[in-house]
Amino acid sequence: MKITIIGTGYVGLVTGTCFAEVGHKVICVDCDAAKIKLLQEGGVPIYEPGLEELIQKNAASGRLAFRTSTREGVEQSDVIFIAVPTPPLPDGSVDLSFMEGVARDIADAMTSYKIVVDKSTVPVKTGEKVSETIRRYCKSRVEVDVVSNPEFLREGFAVEDFLKPDRVVIGVRSQRPVTALREIYAPFNCPIIVTDIHSAELIKHAANSFLALKISYINAISVLCEASGANVQEVANGIGMDHRIGRAFLDASLGFGGSCFPKDLSAFIKISEQLGYDFGLLKEVQKINAQQMDRFFKKIVDTLWVLKEKTVGVLGLAFKQNTDDIRMSPAMELCHRLRKEGAILRVHDPQAMEKAKAVLPNVTYVSDMNSVADGCDALVVATEWPQFKKLDLDRVRKVMTHPIMFDGRNMFDLEEMERLGFIYKSIGRQCQS
Repeated sequence: MKITIIGTGYVGLVTGTCFAEVGHKVICVDCDAAKIKLLQEGGVPIYEPGLEELIQKNAASGRLAFRTSTREGVEQSDVIFIAVPTPPLPDGSVDLSFMEGVARDIADAMTSYKIVVDKSTVPVKTGEKVSETIRRYCKSRVEVDVVSNPEFLREGFAVEDFLKPDRVVIGVRSQRPVTALREIYAPFNCPIIVTDIHSAELIKHAANSFLALKISYINAISVLCEASGANVQEVANGIGMDHRIGRAFLDASLGFGGSCFPKDLSAFIKISEQLGYDFGLLKEVQKINAQQMDRFFKKIVDTLWVLKEKTVGVLGLAFKQNTDDIRMSPAMELCHRLRKEGAILRVHDPQAMEKAKAVLPNVTYVSDMNSVADGCDALVVATEWPQFKKLDLDRVRKVMTHPIMFDGRNMFDLEEMERLGFIYKSIGRQCQS
C-alpha cells in the first residue's frame, strides 16, 4: 500500500522504514529540512540498532522516500500515519499542538477519502478531536476515517519490536478502514486487536503505566532487601517465574526514565483526573521512582562524604542501553547532581556522548570505557550497556585512587567484586561478609 508517515522521530522513522521493509511504498515527511536532507543522503539522526541499514536498503529500492511536504505525502498515499511529538506540559498533561497542526495540514491537502492513523501516544478522545479538526478545515469536504494504532516499541529494540510485534491494536469508529489496516499489517503475522478508538488510546497509557509500576515495585522491594540483607535479584527471579507476573521489568535500578514512561505516567494521571478519578497508585509509582535516585545519590555521599573536587567516573549517559537518547535519563540526572556538589566527572557512553555534550559541559568525555576510571575516587555504572560487563575490572581497580564502585544497574557479581578488592555498592543487595 501507499503510506505516508508524518514525523521522523523514533516512532515515525522506525514505522516508515519497517513498513517499507515488508513491501509497502512509504513517504516519511518532516518539517525539519536539515533532518530530511540527512536522511536523503543516507544518514540517520538517531541511533537505533539495525535502523540505518534498513533505511539505506529501502531507500535504494525506491520503497522509502523522505520529503518536507505534507501535501505531497497526503496526495500520494492512501493511509497517513501521524507520528509527531506529544511533549508534556508543566502540569503533566500533553501538548497536542503538533497533532492539531498536522491534522489541519492534512485537511488542507485532502481531495479524496483518506485513512488517518494516530501513531503518537495521545490522551483518550484525541482521535475525536483529530477527526473534528480535519472535517472542519477540509475544503474539499471529502470523507476521512481517523484510527488509533498505538506503538509498543522499546528504544534500543524498536526495529525488532516492530517487525516481530506481540500484537497490533487498531481502534476505529467504523469498520470502513479495518480492511486497509489489516492489509498493512498482514506481513507481520501477529494477533490484530480491533477495538473502539477510545479503548485503543487507553491501551497505550495503561500498558506503559503498568510497566512503570513493575519497575517501581521492584525498586521498593530493593529497599526492603537492603534493610534485611536479602538479594533483590534472587527475589525478582523467585517472583518472576510465576507466569502470572513474569520476570521482565523486575530489575532494580536507578529508576525509569526516557521520553515515554515518565511522560506517559504523568499524562495518564492527568487523564484520569479529567475523567474524575484520582489515580493514587500511579502517583506512588512516581514517588518511588524519584526516591530511588535520592537513595542512590545518598549512597555516594555517605561513602565519599564530601564530593567537592573528588573525581567520579560515570559509565552511561543514555537512559537505557542501545540508544543515544538522553531525554529524562537517570544517568544524566545523576551527573547533574554530582556536578552541582562540585564533583569532577569523567564520563563514557557508547552512543550518547555527542548529544550529552550539548547539555552537560565541563566534564571529561572519555572514548574508552576502561579509561574512565583513571585517577577516579569512585566509579558509577549508570546505564546497563552490555559491554560494561566486559570492563577490565583488574585494570580499573589499579588505576583508581580508591577502588569504590556504585553500580546503579547491578551488573557485576558481588563475590567477584569483593574478591577483587572493590568497595562495591549496588541496589537491593550487599556482600555477605
